[in-house]
Amino acid sequence: MPHPREVSTTKVCRKDFSVAAHKYRTLAPWRFIVLILWFYTFTAIYNFKGEGVQQLSLQIGDVVYILESCEGKKLSQYLAKHSNLCLVCFLQGIFPKSFIHIKEITVEKKRNIDTVVPAEIPLVQEVTTTLWEWGSIWKQLYVANKKERFEQVQSMMYDLMEWRSQLLSGTLPKDELKELQQKVTSRIDYVNKILELDLTVRDEDGNILDPDKASVIRLFHAHEEATNKITERIKEEMSKDQPDYGMYSRMSSSPTHSLYVFVRNFVCRIGEDAELFMSLYDAQKHAVISENYLVRWGSKGFPKEIDMLNNLKVVFTDLGNKELSREKVYLICQIVLVGRMDLKDTNSKKCTQGLRRPFGVAVMDITDIIKGKVESDEEKQHFIPFHPVVAENDFLHHLLGKFTASKGDSGGQGLWVTLKMLVGDTGQIRKDYPHLVDRTTVVARKLGFPEIIMPGDVRNDIYITLMYGDFDKYAKTTQRNVEVIMCVCDEDGKVMPNTICLGAGDKPVTEYRSVVYYQVKQPRWMETLKVAVPIEDMQRIHLRFMFRQRSSQESKDKGEKNFAMAYVKLMKEDGTTLQDGCHNLVILKGDSKKMEDASAYLTQFSSSHHTEYKGSTLSRSSSSLGGLSASSRYTFSICTLVCSTKLTQNVGLLGLLKWRMKPELLQENLEKLKIVDGEEVVKFLQDTLDALFNIMMEHSHSDEYDILVFDALIYIIGLIADRKFQHFNTVLEAYIQQHFSATLAYKKLMTVLKTYLDTSSRGEQCEPILRTLKALEYVFKFIVRSRTLFSQLYEGKEQTEFEESMRRLFESINNLMKSQYKTTILLQVAALKYIPSVLHDVETVFDARLLSQLLYEFYTCIPPEKLQKQKVQSMNEIVRSNLFKKQECRDILLPVITKELRELLDQREESQVQLHEMKYCVELLNSILEVLSCQDADSTYQHTQEIMVQLLRTVNRTVITMGRDDTLIVSNAFLFTLNKTTVLCVSECSRCKNLNYGGTTVRADSFHSVRLFMDVFKDDVNNTPWALHEIQRTMKSRH
Repeated sequence: MPHPREVSTTKVCRKDFSVAAHKYRTLAPWRFIVLILWFYTFTAIYNFKGEGVQQLSLQIGDVVYILESCEGKKLSQYLAKHSNLCLVCFLQGIFPKSFIHIKEITVEKKRNIDTVVPAEIPLVQEVTTTLWEWGSIWKQLYVANKKERFEQVQSMMYDLMEWRSQLLSGTLPKDELKELQQKVTSRIDYVNKILELDLTVRDEDGNILDPDKASVIRLFHAHEEATNKITERIKEEMSKDQPDYGMYSRMSSSPTHSLYVFVRNFVCRIGEDAELFMSLYDAQKHAVISENYLVRWGSKGFPKEIDMLNNLKVVFTDLGNKELSREKVYLICQIVLVGRMDLKDTNSKKCTQGLRRPFGVAVMDITDIIKGKVESDEEKQHFIPFHPVVAENDFLHHLLGKFTASKGDSGGQGLWVTLKMLVGDTGQIRKDYPHLVDRTTVVARKLGFPEIIMPGDVRNDIYITLMYGDFDKYAKTTQRNVEVIMCVCDEDGKVMPNTICLGAGDKPVTEYRSVVYYQVKQPRWMETLKVAVPIEDMQRIHLRFMFRQRSSQESKDKGEKNFAMAYVKLMKEDGTTLQDGCHNLVILKGDSKKMEDASAYLTQFSSSHHTEYKGSTLSRSSSSLGGLSASSRYTFSICTLVCSTKLTQNVGLLGLLKWRMKPELLQENLEKLKIVDGEEVVKFLQDTLDALFNIMMEHSHSDEYDILVFDALIYIIGLIADRKFQHFNTVLEAYIQQHFSATLAYKKLMTVLKTYLDTSSRGEQCEPILRTLKALEYVFKFIVRSRTLFSQLYEGKEQTEFEESMRRLFESINNLMKSQYKTTILLQVAALKYIPSVLHDVETVFDARLLSQLLYEFYTCIPPEKLQKQKVQSMNEIVRSNLFKKQECRDILLPVITKELRELLDQREESQVQLHEMKYCVELLNSILEVLSCQDADSTYQHTQEIMVQLLRTVNRTVITMGRDDTLIVSNAFLFTLNKTTVLCVSECSRCKNLNYGGTTVRADSFHSVRLFMDVFKDDVNNTPWALHEIQRTMKSRH
């Protein structure tokens, strides 16, 4: 295809992309200034073949720098004018201006060299260079006739070019951009691996690690992580049942997920209005696991509310790992007609209207989609086939079981939907996917609580499922067409309006009418609806069920009355809610007017459980009470599920939450908390913590309940530390930062904690102390937050008293570490493990130098040869904390750490150190060197000297005694650490003339022990070129 050529020409210099960008400095000074001021490069977008000496040939992708542009001049005059131009490093010439595309650039200084860097996002630059590299290999594969690999690389390059265009477009939403970046980096790493190219190491955001900023130790660990990820990726690529890697990795890291469903169309020949109930369904347990999403579909073939056309969107949220691990999950749609009893009736005027009749179901297996095994795209439409009811005893839930097990012919009828799996809860997906989830998108929650209940998530939903009934007329030839009418009533029998919700996206209604099955004596409805009432009304309400015979003829139907009723209260007399599960309700018969009189039926038992409990037996001819009698012939069952963050089904927990009502039982209720089921406690985490701290604050002048409240708090923290409830860590963090408000709590918490520590250090029995040490991190979080709130409220008042209390508390911990009683060994191990976790919070309200001094005493008070492994592990956590990054804190802590390392490594020569202990030493030395490499050289000079004087000779001797086959030598982990140690020591010591090393004064430039170290490991270093390069580079840059 010919390309238009403009008269204008451009004087340029061209270079290949692989040429180092800093070479433009070789230009004459004035040309250098021009290039720097322009801050632009240009890329060839068409091939151009130069026909003369002065013309510059271009290929697509060539990068050119513009020196001067010529508009409308004759070419000969332009060339004559600039015939003296000459460039040392670049090709020079002219070409038509329309053959290039502008690219913005920036100039960065690296290692005292100015470097031209494109102003594109880093990932786009990486894709560009990757495509150049792959392109060369791709051609070589073609020449070598490696057809399969050639086609594989070609396909990958096409994908990468398409994704690069999407990245450059700047139009992607935040969620899609994040997903695309994950996909691009994964694809690059995967192809580089199979092409045996260099491994690329990245940070947490997917950007390439800068070797000038990252230490060699961090690079080593990054290489390990990258290798493991790519190996797993290759296994997934080779698997037939492979997941979408980007989605799979994000889903596995999040505890909450959501399924986005967009109903595009419903194609079905009905002729009546219909209700479409969509939900998630577990095919193995034959149970619905989410709320229904209700779509009201009109008889003309589109939604009844015309505004909902092309806007039928729902998000099934609160899905956790339990839902993702289910064996088979389906998206189901139950279709209910609203109209005549029989569609075949032609005289619609005489027919009863408004009856809800079963019509059919539509099912789709979405297991692979929710597990991330297949890519979900919001643009791809899925067809869900429709299966109609054939016989009257074809209950809708029976059809679900039938068609989830086998497929049937739908005749082209069904739903068209779009599906996409989203990561996060409702708030998160609204932020990350605003183009999908907006204010008009309906939210359908899981039937039950999510895995994490965040503070502020107030919920009071009661789900009622109409299960089945038995209304056999026995001697009668025809059975009833039974309709169940449910409403919510108060203690006077008054119906409460708008308390029943048929499904998400629908307005609440006052009464609910069930599906009618034609002449079926034992109907099985399996219909789930939601009752939502204010919490303050729960104590006085009940559900009332009326049973009515419905006729297909309107004239006859008008004369039908309720033939039976049942009821159930939602709360018990002790204040707890109705237990979750199935309930067989007592059917009451009698006068239809009496059935609406609450005083007549509330005196009767509501369920068979009550009659059995009282020892009563319902006979066929039960005596009438209040005009109503219980029937033993009819049966009716419902299932209930209470999802409330304010109402509990546990009597003990209820007594604690409402402790002010019976303060005389407060001690008993605090003690009972420890036997309450953990799931019930974490459900009411915020209310329970509020109750505990309210008790503490309202008894601030007394210590009567301090220990009981403290023990209850430790029990709750211990629950959350359990693997089963580990996701609630974020909930507890959010509570402490956003909802906790007890300003005086820190005084009582510190007092009880100090009492426990002092008791244990004396060798006396203190049963809660071990649990307390395990919960130390969150105990200090409460202490620090309480002190912070107190300080803000009273403008720093009592700061001296607080610091003194904190100092005494740490001294109590140190006394525990000094204790020689056998009962304290386990406690000392726990203290070493958990003390580092409190530093992040304590240093915000306590002097860092004093805290470091207390930590110094904490480690030095332990005998030298006692708990060495635990001490090294604990010190490693200290080094990784923010405290160790401060120079004044390192001045105090580093000597005790290096001393401990030297003593442990010295034992290696006596074969007393196990492999895992040596590994802990390597990790600790790693952490120290990584911190020092990231600090300013002037602030680390003394610390480097400390390491060299205390450790270098010991390290050399340790390596010499280790042998070639040692695990740490083979893995190179120890080798790289020691190399870095040597480099830092030599580079820093070169600043000083003489150094006292091992008792002998030597010159730093004749460091024989360092040479000995390098000779011992010469072969090992040569086998790892990138490590050798890092050592050489570091030494040069330091000198």
